[in-house]
Amino acid sequence: MKYASYLSVVAGAIALSAVIPAGIGAASAAPVVFEIAFNQTETHPQFKALQMFAEGLKARTNGEYTAEVFPNELLGAQKETVEMVQTGTIAMSVAAASLLESWNPDFSVFNLPYLFNSIEEQKKVLNNPEIVGDLYKSVSDQSVIVLGSFTAGARSVYLKDRFVKTPADLAGEKIRVMQSDTNVQMMKHMGGVGIAMGQGEVYTAIQTGVLDGGENNEIVYSSLKQVEVAPYYSYTRHLMIPDYLVMNVDLYNGLPDDIKTILTEELAKAFDFEFDAFAADAAKARAEAEKAGGKFSEDVDMAAFRAAVKPLVDSKLTNDVTKTIYQKIEALR
Repeated sequence: MKYASYLSVVAGAIALSAVIPAGIGAASAAPVVFEIAFNQTETHPQFKALQMFAEGLKARTNGEYTAEVFPNELLGAQKETVEMVQTGTIAMSVAAASLLESWNPDFSVFNLPYLFNSIEEQKKVLNNPEIVGDLYKSVSDQSVIVLGSFTAGARSVYLKDRFVKTPADLAGEKIRVMQSDTNVQMMKHMGGVGIAMGQGEVYTAIQTGVLDGGENNEIVYSSLKQVEVAPYYSYTRHLMIPDYLVMNVDLYNGLPDDIKTILTEELAKAFDFEFDAFAADAAKARAEAEKAGGKFSEDVDMAAFRAAVKPLVDSKLTNDVTKTIYQKIEALR
C-alpha cells in the first residue's frame, strides 16, 4: 500500500496499522511513526542525528508524530530500502550519492573532486534551499523528495610506503576508488591509477600488492584497520560526498503544513549536529590510527591537485543546472 493511498485515512483520523506498525491516526489515536532505514551502526554520527530528529519531532508534536530508525541494514541494503521508500513501504531512508545520480545526473555535481575547500563550506551548501532546493525536488517523479544531506567527511589518499604532496607523487600508484567511472577518471587526473573495488577487499589487496593504497575518510581508514597496511595518510581532501535523506513524496506532500515546518526545523538541527559529530568522530579515529602506527601529513599541494582535476570537473558540468550550482558554490568562497 502506498502512503498516498492512506493519506486520506490520516485526514479522516482513522487509525491504521498495516504499513507503519504503530499506526496512523489523529492525535487522539495511535501516533504516526516514520520508519527510517539506515545501513550503518548505532555508533555512526548519522544514526545519532536521526535519533535526535525522532526525539525532537515527538516532543514538538506531543507524540502525534515520531520516527523509528532501523540501523545495520535491518530493513535491507540501501538500494532496497530506497526502493521501499519509492513504493511507500517505509517513510525514509539514507541514500548514497550514487543512487541519486542514477535518477538525475545533475546530482553528479556534488560528487566532483575539489568541489569544496572544507567541510564547513560543504555544510553551508548542502542544506541551503537557495542552492539545492530545486535539485532536491527534482526526483519527485521517482516518488521521493530529498529532505537534506549529511556529510560523509573528506576523503584523502593513503599509501603503504610514503606521503603524497603533488600529483607526481601518485604516478603509477594503484589506488582503490569507489566503483564508478567518474572516480576512476578522478584518480587518473590526480596522477594515480584508480582501481574500482569493494571496500571489503581493500585491506588484503594492499597487503598483497594488488593495491598501493586507498582513499577514504579517517573513520573508515581506522575502523577497517587499513592503517596497518597503508600507514601514510596525506590530507588531499579530494572528495566530500554527501549522503542524502529521502522521503516518500506522497507522504511528505500529504503532511499538514505545521508538521512539515516542524519536520524541516528538526531535521535542520539534526543535519547540523551530524556535521559536528562526524568531525569529532574523525578526530577520534585519527588518534586511534596514530596509536596503530598511522602517520598523517597536511603537506599537500591542494592547488596542484585542483588544477589537475579541473578538466574532469569541466567535462561533468554539462548543463545549466550543474553549472549554476557550481557557480553558486564558487561565489560563496
